[in-house]
Amino acid sequence: MRSESEAPRTLRLAVLISGSGSNLQALIDAIEGGHLPGVEIALVVSNKANAYGIQRALQHKLPVLYLPWRQRSAWENKLHELVQLFAIDLIVLAGFMRILSAEFIEKYPRQIINLHPALIPDGGEGETYTTSDGTVIPVFRGMHAPRQALEAKVSVTGSTVHYVIPAVDAGPPICRREVLVAADDTEESLQERIKLVEHELIVEAIKEHMRQTR
Repeated sequence: MRSESEAPRTLRLAVLISGSGSNLQALIDAIEGGHLPGVEIALVVSNKANAYGIQRALQHKLPVLYLPWRQRSAWENKLHELVQLFAIDLIVLAGFMRILSAEFIEKYPRQIINLHPALIPDGGEGETYTTSDGTVIPVFRGMHAPRQALEAKVSVTGSTVHYVIPAVDAGPPICRREVLVAADDTEESLQERIKLVEHELIVEAIKEHMRQTR
């Protein structure tokens, strides 16, 4: 990655995916629609050969690579090489379903961001979150956060875009948004509504990252 003093006007993203790539599509749409000036997707990496996000990238003529995950250190070494080769400024974990090592993360402080389907408190740490109406709810970490929200019978959950640190889903938030939990919600229906929020939030987060770092 370029140092801050060498950073170009354009913010070059590497987007890591494992599945449908709907958040990748949200970024593509924002960039092509002129809503993210000074940002380009320089590389898309998938750890799954059948991820539909690969087709999204190809349809928009973006550089895309299938990088099979067999052994984490070897995978991360290759990713590090790609980050340097493509002069990446920010790594975006957009539905990427693997945990990066502390060693890799520490190479890129505040240069990796992640979407998490729950509300993370200021600073990233702590076991509770206070919602906009003053309700205190647990902090749900891990990939099954919507399920945890339903099991806890909370009335509000949400989505957070945060900087990645070695502790999972505990990095400093960049932005977040609340999502109401309906009485008849299933894990799938709640997850889908959170995804709709994520599509807006990831664009907002990159704008905020640029505001803070440029």
